[in-house]
Amino acid sequence: MPGAVVIGLMLGLFFEYWGLIAALIACGLFSGFAAGLFGIGGGAVIVPVLIILFDSLGYTDTASHVAIATSLATIILTSTRSVLAHHRRGAVDWMIIRHWGAWIMLGAILGQIVAGLMSNAGLKLLFSVMALVLAAQLYFGRPDWRLAADVPRGGRGAILAGMVGGLSAIIGIGGGTFGVTMLTLFGRSMHQAVATAAGFGVAIGLPSALTAISIGWGREGLPPFSLGYVNVAAFALISAFTVITAPLGARLAHRLDAIRLKKLFAILLALVAIRLMSDFIGG
Repeated sequence: MPGAVVIGLMLGLFFEYWGLIAALIACGLFSGFAAGLFGIGGGAVIVPVLIILFDSLGYTDTASHVAIATSLATIILTSTRSVLAHHRRGAVDWMIIRHWGAWIMLGAILGQIVAGLMSNAGLKLLFSVMALVLAAQLYFGRPDWRLAADVPRGGRGAILAGMVGGLSAIIGIGGGTFGVTMLTLFGRSMHQAVATAAGFGVAIGLPSALTAISIGWGREGLPPFSLGYVNVAAFALISAFTVITAPLGARLAHRLDAIRLKKLFAILLALVAIRLMSDFIGG
């Protein structure tokens, strides 16, 4: 009897939220592929999709915060799968991850705290502006643009790593969006930058998600199945399907021309930025 009750409850939830469940599955499949292809952890896809979904369900006051925090939680598994796939191809620079990892984590914690203090409209606008700037640099920037011949260590490296972690946590993305740009400007090839930045996602996602659970705990107006700002249902469904397609994206990344990969990455960022900016202007 208890088993039948559980099955009945699960079927009831499925029929009540089947549209949301289907959307989350589709989001997971596509974001996993994007994570492997671009090293972005899928956040650039997950955040706007979840904002739209939670807005449509009536959770307008917390939609952006929950979308960002949940995206950061999903990035943990997706980035782990993606960086391992790139590692098997020998493309990950683990020395950079070791030098930058702790500072990225610290920046991520501070960034998520800042995100919790911002409004929904402010988070959307910040995401779109940052994404447009980065997309323009990646698409129009010359391949020989360099700030230095190698990635900085010491104090400069700590500051840059903290910025990558903080800005990524504020807008709910993995380390790829800022990390790829940063690494290419410091002499890394696009393929190595994508592979290494995929590893930043773990250092960003884990401390950010824990921080979001803490600061969002007890907040009113959260969607069902939320722990603080992390929505468990969205996390479970998206995570389950991103791990399937992340290796496929990583495999394709190593078959593409570096310049073409860079431009595809820029186009994705620009499309996401324009979509969120239109929401902000319209709201």
